[in-house]
Amino acid sequence: MTETAADFIARSTIKAEDLEHRNKINFNIGRYNAVVPQGKQQFSELNLARERAKNIKWRAIETLDQQLEEFESHFTRRGGRVIWAETAAQALAEIYTICKEKNCRTIVKSKSMVTEEIKLNHFLEEKGIESVETDLGEYIQQLDGEPPYHIVTPAMHKSKEDVAKLFYEKLNTRPGLTPEQLTLVAREKLRKKYVQAEIGITGANFIISDIGGVAVTENEGNARLSASFPKTHIVIAGIEKVIPSMTDLGLFWPLLATYGTGQRVTVYNTIITGPRQTGESDGPDEMILILLDNGRTNILANAKARESLYCIRCGACLNACPIYKNIGGHSYGTTYSGPIGSVITPHLKDMGEWKHLSYASSLCGNCTEVCSVKINLHELLLDNRYEAVKDGYATWSERLAWKVWKRASLSRSMMNMGGPKIKNWMVNKAFKAWTAHRDELEFASQTFNQRWKAERAKV
Repeated sequence: MTETAADFIARSTIKAEDLEHRNKINFNIGRYNAVVPQGKQQFSELNLARERAKNIKWRAIETLDQQLEEFESHFTRRGGRVIWAETAAQALAEIYTICKEKNCRTIVKSKSMVTEEIKLNHFLEEKGIESVETDLGEYIQQLDGEPPYHIVTPAMHKSKEDVAKLFYEKLNTRPGLTPEQLTLVAREKLRKKYVQAEIGITGANFIISDIGGVAVTENEGNARLSASFPKTHIVIAGIEKVIPSMTDLGLFWPLLATYGTGQRVTVYNTIITGPRQTGESDGPDEMILILLDNGRTNILANAKARESLYCIRCGACLNACPIYKNIGGHSYGTTYSGPIGSVITPHLKDMGEWKHLSYASSLCGNCTEVCSVKINLHELLLDNRYEAVKDGYATWSERLAWKVWKRASLSRSMMNMGGPKIKNWMVNKAFKAWTAHRDELEFASQTFNQRWKAERAKV
């Protein structure tokens, strides 16, 4: 299905007027805002920590080919296998080949945005393979047939009453269960799946080049179970996830935890460097890592947009964005929502089709202010807009309107022409697009130039 700006506006309009939805989001983001300052106290120099993290990611991305080759060398030395997938279709084909080799009927999967990006669950369902989300938020979304709402908290838009109702309808539980009771229900059902599954699939928060390791951070322990119980463990990671050294985790894990959930560090932090070794009692017989491009090299080749590959998916920019808080994650119509999604999606997919996301911003700069690795998100949104116009994706009427505006703005005589009534009519009636979603403009009775001359005359 082709995405259009009209689709985005239609979804956004509905959600922006849904006061119940907005109350839920503001409540949940309010709880996030209450705990993040506490997590930040662990950093004696928070700004320096963010700057250092940005520099580490700069080094990793600028030497990405070397970092990935070093990772592959160390990972394969311990019995792991690396598959390079240029597109989502290639990644899915490789996964299906592995599933056929293992006669796989059931897969347990931990939370992973990159698997959402390639629509893995939908693909496996078509092939007759059960793929079970084991993260509680993702499990709730899977039961409801919805994609994740948020990068970090997939079911942020649901209240505890919504979840209780969903479990009652889908799992035949008693109505009105408490969050603790709902968690125990999910736990009981998911525990059975770990021992049934032939394959476990996880994402990677970071891939570490100097040891050939995969770093996974979580709060529920489900990723550890997904990685260790099944005999085959598949990791799917975007190529941008690389960091140069294991010692860098001392900075990145606390940053990700604090900016993601307000914690000093998440509950479970794991480094996996390959399948079970001789003498080890735990772990899979086979471990395969799929390195996914899927448009990331388009960003890498763009000197300005490249900075967006530093993102560690903490979700802080979503929680800070006034647009996201009003229209919600599903309105964006893409895997990655909010400011970071608006920056990267037009490059991962198609600029002409997705350029409208870069206009879904007030350019307040709050996203840049809160970014854990100091990505200049609001400037990248402007760069996307510039690129879209430069590449000819702006409509004829839009180009004409801005040409007229530029001509008038550069001419003082034209700016002074006509009284406020004529100007009001021009902006509010002739250019109706302005007032379609905004209040009417009302020009002052005098221009700044006229007022300046009057004040100078008094002097």
